[in-house]
Amino acid sequence: MRDGDRVGLIGVNGAGKTTLLRVLAGAMWPTRGHVRRIGITSSLFDVYLGMNSEASGWDNIILRGLFLGLSVAEIRAQTEEIVAFSGLSPEQLSRPVRTYSSGMSLRLAFSVSTCLDPDILLLDEWLWVSDASFVQRAEQRMAELVQQSRILVIATHTDYLIRDMCNKVVYLKAGEIVSFGPVDEGLAQYHADTSH
Repeated sequence: MRDGDRVGLIGVNGAGKTTLLRVLAGAMWPTRGHVRRIGITSSLFDVYLGMNSEASGWDNIILRGLFLGLSVAEIRAQTEEIVAFSGLSPEQLSRPVRTYSSGMSLRLAFSVSTCLDPDILLLDEWLWVSDASFVQRAEQRMAELVQQSRILVIATHTDYLIRDMCNKVVYLKAGEIVSFGPVDEGLAQYHADTSH
């Protein structure tokens, strides 16, 4: 992949899309070959990884930030912005995350997860936020992250999202790359293979 690439990962469930994302993120090792990443990589396929439901929101800002590879100093420098974006009050952040509604938990996790300025952005499906009061800000932040990243890799089953966002497609089948190339060609091959 090269700077400016927007790559869609396609394939049926179980084809290896999420596994490939995990390998690209460095969370798993490849069984053969190697991965070389240059730059900051941010993976948004599980925004809750690294969080502890028994810890406070404040502590989870640190925990999730550390999980993303930030130093404590980098996290502290961004804490004010993270809190402001989340919309959670200092009192709410002082409580254990297990007492949060699902919307509050997602707002906190999303706010920390998107505080990076990644060179390479990895997504497993588009990150949808269900908290109505937060949706517009979250959508805008996701669009900014995608635009600012040098390389985007997104796994999705949604053709329109791939056509709208991507310039290349990796078609996976049973853990193997079937094709890597232009969007229209990859989607046509995928649909031809899965239509019967």
